[in-house]
Amino acid sequence: MNHHPVIIPAIAADGSLYPVEKLLAHVEGLFHLAVSVFVFDGDRLLIQQRAHDKYHCGGMWANTCCTHPYWDEAAIVCAERRLQEELGFTVPLNERRIVEYSAPVGNGLHEHERVTMFTADVNSGDLKIAPNPQEVAATRWVTREELLREVAQDPQEFTPWFRIYLERYPDLSF
Repeated sequence: MNHHPVIIPAIAADGSLYPVEKLLAHVEGLFHLAVSVFVFDGDRLLIQQRAHDKYHCGGMWANTCCTHPYWDEAAIVCAERRLQEELGFTVPLNERRIVEYSAPVGNGLHEHERVTMFTADVNSGDLKIAPNPQEVAATRWVTREELLREVAQDPQEFTPWFRIYLERYPDLSF
């Protein structure tokens, strides 16, 4: 099987985009594009535990899903693709906002992202979640109160970006 590096859009100082290999973006902390998805059922958010062997933040809990668009891939297409790849379903997504953050993510890697955030409202009883074990170790539904309590008790169990989102964007939903 051939392994081809994943090429994602990085952001130059002048705001233009240029292609870069995903791992290099994280090793060098290059500013790049990303998407994050939040699927809600009323006051509950679907969160995922990242597969334990992910190259960063393995075994940590995160929002429903997140990833980087391929070079020349629209953010919405990327978000829909990644929901299907990681969790085995698609739902109509709504773009909520674009945010930026920077954080170390372990193993000498650094995220420095401009993130397009998407949300969806679903009836969890109608949703068939089929996690891809190469990407996702577990999923569960949590309320904001449960999540904030868990993050306060065990912050190391949650990805840096998810903690940042919870702190900076309390109006995201719930």
